[in-house]
Amino acid sequence: MDLSTSDFELFGLPQRFAQERSEIDARWKELQRGAHPDKFAAQGAAAQRVALQWSVRINEAYQRLKDPLRRAAYLCELAGAPIDAHSNTAMPGDFLMEQMDWREALDEADSEDELDALSERVTSRRRAMLARIAELLDVERDPRGAAQQVRALMFIERFAEDVEGRLAQLGQ
Repeated sequence: MDLSTSDFELFGLPQRFAQERSEIDARWKELQRGAHPDKFAAQGAAAQRVALQWSVRINEAYQRLKDPLRRAAYLCELAGAPIDAHSNTAMPGDFLMEQMDWREALDEADSEDELDALSERVTSRRRAMLARIAELLDVERDPRGAAQQVRALMFIERFAEDVEGRLAQLGQ
């Protein structure tokens, strides 16, 4: 195995956004079985260290591939369109307005029903954005456009966490 291969090559998967989670999981288990350090105990400490490095590499790749947002960001980076979320925060005006409306709705929500309704809107928007990212990456081959969508989806993911936090507070 070559440590410098892409996550997709490592897992034997096509380099595309659309993936079956069950295939990723099955391949991860198979790779982990083959690289488990205990299998190399008889070969000495050096072989176990190499196996441990492989195990870590496999786990890192698995974390990226199983998460649609991280997988999309990784594909954009592989295609030369890094996300640069810390330095590139420019968003279209309509997206920013939507975010402001959501924030206001979150601030004003004082019931579980209101928060659930907001959560539904966010979940729906997330699904639509993931579908658009898939189209941009796999069909249109537009990693720069996908990178912009990934940055926007990062905002939505953080907001969804805020909604869940508020729901947890109400449940106490």
